[in-house]
Formats: sequence, C-alpha cells, structure tokens
Amino acid sequence: MGDFNDNPSDKSIQWITQKEKKEFGLYNLMIALHKKGEGSLAYNDRWFLFDQILFSQQWKKQKFLHIKKTAIYHPIHLITPRGRYQGYPFRTDINGPKLRGYSDHFPVNTLIEVK
Repeated sequence: MGDFNDNPSDKSIQWITQKEKKEFGLYNLMIALHKKGEGSLAYNDRWFLFDQILFSQQWKKQKFLHIKKTAIYHPIHLITPRGRYQGYPFRTDINGPKLRGYSDHFPVNTLIEVK
C-alpha cells in the first residue's frame, strides 16, 4: 500500500501486476475505482489514483479471507470547501500560527472480512 506516483493503468504498475511475473504478480485492488474515474489526488482539474493497495496472487486463494470493499476515503472534512481547489483534498497549509488541512491525497482503505 502506498503512493506509487502512477495510476493503475501506467506501465510501471502494469508491470508489477502481471501474473506471469513470478517475483511480483501483484493484484491491484484499485483498478475498478480507476476505471470509474475516481482518484485520491487532483492536479490541474484531473483526478489521479496514485495511492494503491496491492496484494499477492496468493491472497486471492485464501478461503477464509474475503475482500469486502476497497474505497477512497473522502469525508467532507477532508475536502477543500471553497476557492480554486474546491473539491480537492484539503491540503496541509500553515496560516500564521494555525495549521489547516490534512493532505494533498485522500486516504485509501480496504475492508477485509474473515469468514
């Protein structure tokens, strides 16, 4: 899990998620969100999904574990409320003695169910 500085569709991520790559062959939980146009950060009014959660192919073979949901966490308090960057992640900003905002990326998460 981390900020890969690339989308799921970029060559670097495609390379590490190829099943035939025995040393990697990772399963990317973010592909469906990316295909729907969702993103964890915005730049020049375009959304990117650089924050990704990858699992080994062995993970999918586990009978007692089930991936219930993968999401981008963006509650209202993490969204810039107004101005040029309205709707973007509410960035960390120092305004005099006050620290405002959180990050330029929304967090991502996966809910795993044990059966």
